[in-house]
Amino acid sequence: MNTTSPEPPAPTAPDTGRIILLTTSHRVAPGLLSWPAWQALRSADRVLCADGAHPQLPYLREAGTAVDEAAPTAQELVDACAGGRTVVVVATGEGEPALTDGLARLAGSGRVAMPDLELLPASYDLPGARLLDLVQVMDRIRAECPWSSRKTHEGLAKYAIEEAYELVEAIEDGDRDDLREELGDVLLQVVFHARIAEEDPDAPFSIDDVAGGIVAKLIRRHPHVFGDESASTPEEVKEHWLRTKAAEKRRDSVTDGIPLGQPGLALAAKLSSRVRTAGLEVPLPKVEGIGYDLLALAVRAEAEGVDPEAALRAAGRAYRDAIRETEGH
Repeated sequence: MNTTSPEPPAPTAPDTGRIILLTTSHRVAPGLLSWPAWQALRSADRVLCADGAHPQLPYLREAGTAVDEAAPTAQELVDACAGGRTVVVVATGEGEPALTDGLARLAGSGRVAMPDLELLPASYDLPGARLLDLVQVMDRIRAECPWSSRKTHEGLAKYAIEEAYELVEAIEDGDRDDLREELGDVLLQVVFHARIAEEDPDAPFSIDDVAGGIVAKLIRRHPHVFGDESASTPEEVKEHWLRTKAAEKRRDSVTDGIPLGQPGLALAAKLSSRVRTAGLEVPLPKVEGIGYDLLALAVRAEAEGVDPEAALRAAGRAYRDAIRETEGH
């Protein structure tokens, strides 16, 4: 007869539970959370948030989710998960670095049975979301910076011209890092002017009005993209653009809307382009002089599809290099 006693069952490892760190984007309207986020919030044993003014809290509570305003230490959070409980931490804008660092130290010590850890993004930035940050930063600078708070459209005008030239130079140099930076500087000018415009007592407008206006214009002038018309070549696209632009502007002359203060070669090329597009036969002035010679060259360049300003800059660069070579550089 076998009298050997059966071995006792192996002890069951304790269920250490689960910690979910829920992150949200401040660039997305509060309450617009992903379905996995809502599922985690509704099934959690406890939901915590250290920031009582977190923009998500009113919407979570409206949806029936109880949120405790608490900032537990890493050990306290681990203890709260004991027995297989799930705790969701709604992260603040900084992402809870103190808490995550503390959890990492506990896990690295090897002396603590750690809960399962999950990072759950509840909302994601859409393309262009960082533009919202730019608007917020500009708003604060306008309010608090002694230099920026006193600037006017007129006082900033020269910077718009300078930044546009620097952008063109970055494009022509082919430097990608400079291109990204100069695009940002040009964008700053737009946001800065729009912020100043908000304060006009008679005709204020905002960056949203600026963006809304250009969006509406782009849609109107691209009926082959947003409407029922079709275009399969760049020439057909340009025809759509010119036709809708002419209907909008209702100009008396093809020269209307051409800024006379732009560089001379660019002005001459723009006038020539308008004349050619309108199918007009306009002879050049029969006057002697360097200015009229340059006018004729600019008209010729435009007719041949050459930007006279860009061509002259390229020649100027070559001349600069020749000068530096002569100087021994």
